[in-house]
Amino acid sequence: MHFKPYQFFMRYALVLINVMMVNSLIAQEQDSIPARILSEITIVGQKSKSDIHQLPEIVGTNIYAGKKSALVVLDHVKGNIVTNTMRQVMAKVPGIFIWESEGSGIQINIAGRGLSPNRSWEFNVRQNGYDISADPYGYPEAYYNPQLQSVQRIEVVRGHGSLQYGPQIGGMVNYILKNGSEFTKPVQVETYQTVGSNGLLNTYNAVGGKTGKLNYYAFFDHRSADGWRDNNEYRSNTGSTTFTYQVSAKVAVTTEFTRWHSLSQQPGGLTDDQFQINPKQSLRSRNWFDLRWQTVAVTTDLKLTSGQRLNIKLFNILGDRNSVGFLPSAGITVADEINQSIGEYSSRTVDIDQYRNYGMEARYLLGYQKGRLGHNLSAGMRLYSGTTLRYRGGKGTPEASYETTLQDGTSWTGDIDYGSKNAAFFAENLFSISDKFIVVPGIRYEYLFAKASGYSSVSNGNPVYLQNQERGRGFLIGGFGMEYSISKTSKLYANATQSYRPVQFADLTTPPTTDVIDPDLTDAKGVNIDLGYRGNLEGYLVFDVSAFHLIYDNRVGTIKQQRVDGSFYNYKTNVGSSASSGIEAFGELNITKATSNSARLGELSMFVSYGYNDARYNNFQVISVVDNALSETNYKGKKVEYAPEHILRAGLTYEFKGFSSSIQYSYTDQLFTDANNTQAPSANGQNGLIPAYAIVDITIGYNHKSGLLVKAGVNNLADKNYFTRRAGGYPGPGVLPADGRTFFATLGYRMK
Repeated sequence: MHFKPYQFFMRYALVLINVMMVNSLIAQEQDSIPARILSEITIVGQKSKSDIHQLPEIVGTNIYAGKKSALVVLDHVKGNIVTNTMRQVMAKVPGIFIWESEGSGIQINIAGRGLSPNRSWEFNVRQNGYDISADPYGYPEAYYNPQLQSVQRIEVVRGHGSLQYGPQIGGMVNYILKNGSEFTKPVQVETYQTVGSNGLLNTYNAVGGKTGKLNYYAFFDHRSADGWRDNNEYRSNTGSTTFTYQVSAKVAVTTEFTRWHSLSQQPGGLTDDQFQINPKQSLRSRNWFDLRWQTVAVTTDLKLTSGQRLNIKLFNILGDRNSVGFLPSAGITVADEINQSIGEYSSRTVDIDQYRNYGMEARYLLGYQKGRLGHNLSAGMRLYSGTTLRYRGGKGTPEASYETTLQDGTSWTGDIDYGSKNAAFFAENLFSISDKFIVVPGIRYEYLFAKASGYSSVSNGNPVYLQNQERGRGFLIGGFGMEYSISKTSKLYANATQSYRPVQFADLTTPPTTDVIDPDLTDAKGVNIDLGYRGNLEGYLVFDVSAFHLIYDNRVGTIKQQRVDGSFYNYKTNVGSSASSGIEAFGELNITKATSNSARLGELSMFVSYGYNDARYNNFQVISVVDNALSETNYKGKKVEYAPEHILRAGLTYEFKGFSSSIQYSYTDQLFTDANNTQAPSANGQNGLIPAYAIVDITIGYNHKSGLLVKAGVNNLADKNYFTRRAGGYPGPGVLPADGRTFFATLGYRMK
């Protein structure tokens, strides 16, 4: 029997109503809703030891009321943030699935609700409120992610962020960097030095302060290691500066500049047999991945009146993605060895991408009174232009080191220019129906334009040019949210919001000799529905329990078709839809506060974060060629790939004065890696079931009141051999093992 989401929602709604009625009987009478607007988010969690909070209803010019959201405060995360270990950082955000295919933390791969974690491309990924992915409208992979020691907090909004932030099905992730706003002296410094397994060395050094109308913050971070696997070394350098000048009591201008460079050796994938024998082994020693990212942003904040705010951001992204490697058509089963016929290694393949993006976002918040109740309107606009230059299939050198030089007399086998433009207008209004009940309707209008030109391959020495592709379209999406305050510290919330994922550049650049693009190919569409209950009970229990339903329609795929002359071709079109339904639940209990009024011997707390997800294809058309004839089938009812049914994370923390120790358990259910739900692993390791796995991490630390910090931990304490991903191409192909047991130790100091 298949999971029936609407019956599930009806039953869940009845449970929530019962809980609401019971809670209302024991709750004290609420005289008024707490203040909704928080102008400076830096105060959230500042006096709390907790690393997880709910986003307030309004932050700056943004409305978060009625949405499923979370705020992670990095200073209070007990786990390993040096190597961006997201299973520890996101432990209390239920249902987040993470690809752990390399331990450097350079690439962050997260998703939820049955969506793909591939470089977080189902999220709208931002830094300080602006896009940092390669191109959110055609190639939304987040190659650059900030070093988490430089991050003050992470904002996570599920699919309901689409009205304010645009293209995404899964939601929005916003990394807010430190900006020195908490500093009060002209010069204050912080420094953290970390060593660890496999030659890990990290140094993070920053200086910031406040003088007169100016506050500033600048940091440099270096991270390098040999890596857990063979042929897995990496290094990363980040430098950033932020200056905020308070022009007047009503006007502040912030300028920021970040430059990041990482170079990592890619050990490649393995077959399942190779993984079982030795997951550390590598058949690739000459594969390298080079990333360079530069961001510039200027933000102006204006407090026009006591109830009006305006925020304007201008931003620019300059990014380069370069790779060089040995990529034989036979896949990972062919080792990268000296070619005996020529007495040296074979030449490598060179690929280069360049991203040049510019944008502007303006957001306006109006607080107004109607009767005795206050209301808030958040509205804005966005302009964006992105260019991607893609060079593929260059014949590189037979050397082992990283270089992108092409062999003499050779050129690219693919040279493509992509372009995207976007204009958007959006508005949400928070209406206070009563002191306890608010509703938040919203709309967003999008205009998108995309084009692709150039050639994708070379045949007989001649370029094979792309089909002429220029697509412009405009459309409207909408949503509706609500909150009902059961008591002063608990709320019922619900939301239903449309979202979309634009047609990707790859869908517009299929080879014209073998592929045809549907002239009516359209963007994928989504609808996210949440119904939940969250709150804080007497300061010792924080909870957020919700049910969700996600519809993912107009999925893009390729089917086989036949011409009149009998020849076959690939037809790129919208092929089907899927749906995900489940529960996302989080609770954190301070055992000491719940059982005693005294913390004389320290505080003991525990948390549980659980995500249940039933993600299946409603309809997914598959047409292939069998015995020289078209054969049609359908994946209806099959599970969506990379969608584990159960994700459970739990932890126990003990704190006494400045000392803390924590242990965390992470369980991820088995999952399929293709829509056909293949169970037995293929010979090349690219398809097959990924077994369930459970990981235990421990961390201890000490913060002295002088600012001295000591922290150490062990990741994957039981040295579990596991993997979370099978790759069809680079950086595989094949099984990509996760890291075994590793440790780290940090010594730091933050000037008070």
